[in-house]
Amino acid sequence: MKRFLPFLAAMCLLAACKGGAPLLPSVSGKAGEVLVVMEKAQWDDALGAATRELLATECPYLAISEPLYTLVNIAPGAFGDLFKVHRNIVLFNLSPAVDSTCVYYRKDMWAQPQCVVQLNAPDGDAALALLSEAGENILGAIEQAERDRVIRNTLLYEEASIYAAVAPVFGGSPHFPSGYKLRKLTDDFAWIADDKQHTMQDVLIYRYPSSGESDFDKEAILRHRNEMARANVPGMYDNTWMTTSESFPVTVSYLSYRGRKFVQTRGYWEVENDYMGGPFVSHSFYSPDGKFIIVAEAFVYSPKYDKRQYLRQVESLLYSWEWKKNE
Repeated sequence: MKRFLPFLAAMCLLAACKGGAPLLPSVSGKAGEVLVVMEKAQWDDALGAATRELLATECPYLAISEPLYTLVNIAPGAFGDLFKVHRNIVLFNLSPAVDSTCVYYRKDMWAQPQCVVQLNAPDGDAALALLSEAGENILGAIEQAERDRVIRNTLLYEEASIYAAVAPVFGGSPHFPSGYKLRKLTDDFAWIADDKQHTMQDVLIYRYPSSGESDFDKEAILRHRNEMARANVPGMYDNTWMTTSESFPVTVSYLSYRGRKFVQTRGYWEVENDYMGGPFVSHSFYSPDGKFIIVAEAFVYSPKYDKRQYLRQVESLLYSWEWKKNE
């Protein structure tokens, strides 16, 4: 397999106090929102533009443009207790007195579960260089925090019957919150869905035999995906089925997350002979014995509403994959 890239190299520092952890309030703010603490003059200048380019870039594979995160700017002088409990905070500490240009990643500093990223620099130019250098890690830390919140709530309100049904078939399964239902289960395919009147947040799990060196080539991944979808995911009408859109580029990344290596595939699905479509993301990885490729895929359909948060929620479930423990 190709070399795997490290995923989310940023490390969060645990906030603690002598004699035990403090009791913290719950975070505020909407999911997908980031509070940026920065002087307005800098927000309107190059530093603010670079911050927006990093955190509010266009979210990929959405039919209508949406930013990756919704940014709220506040000046340091107004950053009081009301704002310190926000879920995601990027704090620019710019002062000539700063003698070390660096980035700090802190977890649960003023609230929980919270992600705080602090950039220390003597001036705007130094902060701009630091942002460019550490941008990928900053983005990764926020993405990890958003994902962990979804998984945390999933485990609190889990529909445990789904894991109990799926894990024996595939050797493991993601965890699913209440509202999800097992729509289909065979010896090599599972469809778990949270479908409402105007939205679909679904997960497909399937497997096929490993063939060797080309298991994780993009062409092999998409060939098996299209075969699986045609056989198992019909459209609303006769002679319609899910397939991979050729109108959008498909990207493949080699990642490692908490000891599990997988190939991430992002693209756009559509229904053959119909007009439905939306974004999907999948994780492909070996079964423990190496005999099968297992794929866990999240997809969204939401023609009436913004899709960014729906996709982030269901994609996060893929990261909750847990191998079944031997009994």
